Amino acid sequence: MSNSQSPIIEMRDVSHSYGESKTPALDHINLRIAPGDFVAFIGQNGAGKTTLAKMLNGTLIPTSGDVIVGGHNTREAGLDVLARIVGFVYQNPDQQIFSKTVRDEVAFGPRCLGLDQAEIEKRVRHALELVGMEKDAETYPFLLGRGQRQKLAVAAVISMSTSILVVDEPTTGLDLRGTRSIMNLLCQWNQEGRSIIIITHDMNIVAEYARRTVVMAGSRILADGPTRQVMADVEILKQAFLEPPQITRVMNALRGRGFQFPKNVFTVSEFYEEFKKALTERREP
Repeated sequence: MSNSQSPIIEMRDVSHSYGESKTPALDHINLRIAPGDFVAFIGQNGAGKTTLAKMLNGTLIPTSGDVIVGGHNTREAGLDVLARIVGFVYQNPDQQIFSKTVRDEVAFGPRCLGLDQAEIEKRVRHALELVGMEKDAETYPFLLGRGQRQKLAVAAVISMSTSILVVDEPTTGLDLRGTRSIMNLLCQWNQEGRSIIIITHDMNIVAEYARRTVVMAGSRILADGPTRQVMADVEILKQAFLEPPQITRVMNALRGRGFQFPKNVFTVSEFYEEFKKALTERREP
């Protein structure tokens, strides 16, 4: 983020402990996220990722320090204010789906905002079109497949028209087609100017979609920077008990067998181009 750009999210020396626990879930976190950023939080279970994310919509209030979201300190802003700024999609979509139809599920948030019926219908139509579920509007949500329910959960948040969308493990339980569909949807939403935050263990997803990556371990931030730079820092990843994407590890193994591959290959498409180039060079006299 440039120094001249005001952050949409700022965490100032934030720490948090649950109950009487003396072990902090977050330990002196400082973080700034710009409007329109696409950030991935990675780390092992217990690293503090989800705790940090729940600070953004006021679900949790820090034990110490301040969280500023859209210019509002979460200690002072009510959940009704933060709900207009931050949308949160849980890892299991079934935890947030409760309406009798897809249409009602997507309309619930805008109704809670007190919008008029015309605006509600406009937002519902836009959200369903965005996720490709117009034909499912009258369907009972739990008759949908896992991937469709995940899309529905995203659509329900999109209809709130929040500036920030936080998605916890967006691709859990999805096949390749479902994964592509959800991630392309998040990219499209991001292109409309929204800030996207994903919490994930899938390093392939991080490498392909996130522009910025935050590595967490032991309730602290170990690294924060452009995704390609972070992914190339093997030592930092090791400290967080993480590995580069699988395709990167394949590339490294092939480099040990005589192929002259670069070290910063993180996606399948990059692998394909480099492998094709290497084969061409081997065939040339």
